[in-house]
Amino acid sequence: MQLPPLGLYVHLPWCERKCPYCDFNSHEATDIPQDNYIRALLQDLRKDSPMIQGRTVDTLFIGGGTPSLFSAEAIQRLMRGIAELIPLSPTLEVTMEANPGSADADKFYAFKDAGINRLSIGIQSFNSAHLQTLGRVHTSDQAYAAINFARQAGFSSFNLDVMHGLPDQTLLSAKMDLLAAIACKPSHLSWYQLTIEPNTMFHKHPPLLPVEDELADIQQCGEKLLADNGYAQYEVSAYSQKGFNCRHNSNYWSFGDYLGIGAGAHGKISFPDGRIKRYNKRRQPREYLSTASQAFVASTQTLRSDEIVGEFMMNALRLNDGFTLQHFTSRTGLDYTQLEPQLERLCQRGLLARDRNIVRATDTGRRFLDSVIATFFPD
Repeated sequence: MQLPPLGLYVHLPWCERKCPYCDFNSHEATDIPQDNYIRALLQDLRKDSPMIQGRTVDTLFIGGGTPSLFSAEAIQRLMRGIAELIPLSPTLEVTMEANPGSADADKFYAFKDAGINRLSIGIQSFNSAHLQTLGRVHTSDQAYAAINFARQAGFSSFNLDVMHGLPDQTLLSAKMDLLAAIACKPSHLSWYQLTIEPNTMFHKHPPLLPVEDELADIQQCGEKLLADNGYAQYEVSAYSQKGFNCRHNSNYWSFGDYLGIGAGAHGKISFPDGRIKRYNKRRQPREYLSTASQAFVASTQTLRSDEIVGEFMMNALRLNDGFTLQHFTSRTGLDYTQLEPQLERLCQRGLLARDRNIVRATDTGRRFLDSVIATFFPD
């Protein structure tokens, strides 16, 4: 089995305040142990480095939490340490998440100098009322300022996260939000529907969201606005100008490999003998930092062949272009003929389309993608 491309995910788990919709591993903090955490991250990476298996790391993504809460000096130490420990591609894409409330011009310049070449800015909305409902700590003015800081610092590649389907949101207010984002001319937009996740405040106290027909109208209107303004959809919630697809996330969706370091990070690694392993790091920052033996891994799992099929389809069917059957075999080590019964049934129902060896979800299939994907998982 040929090993797939490799990325690195780094998790910085602290944020200024936990948002009521957020189910990520993030923790409110006023005093972040930056030095100790950077040291632990590099120790964690050193222990994971044998899983690189002779490859170079093509993409690096620093997520959270709110990574931009860290000082520029801490991010510079992290980047230097990573470069000393593992082989990095000369065309390395390095993305860091940033929130407008922790953005300033000097910090963005320093992040750029440290080697960050792509920002992902968590705007979520330009509407003050929606920002308040979502529990965001920044204002609309701060959102615009952060975008200007990114551009001034020389970031030609940056993403804006924008949500739709928000409490009390109308088609008009959703359209105005998206138009505000488009007017900022980002190279990439992540435009996605708010979903209520377990273990969140919104799950405990559900807000009133737009009904299905309203959500469908918002989605249809937004997709047309984005296309008309030069943003091509290449994944369920990812839209980019030509040449600015997120390579790191594209590696996930095409079932590539990635190392994961930091509290609660997870990774997926393939081996030449056909095994595919997933692992998770200790979730709580205090536990992650206090592990005297540096046993950062909380759990590991070698995927069964039926689990590999399900996980591949869960990722690949999110892509507008779908996947080739040869790609399925090269990334999973499995014969694609075992997909035939499900593919035939789903194509007959109009949920998947197959053009010779290319498989993708139809427009209808994308509306019911969770159900389509569930077909490929073991009962």
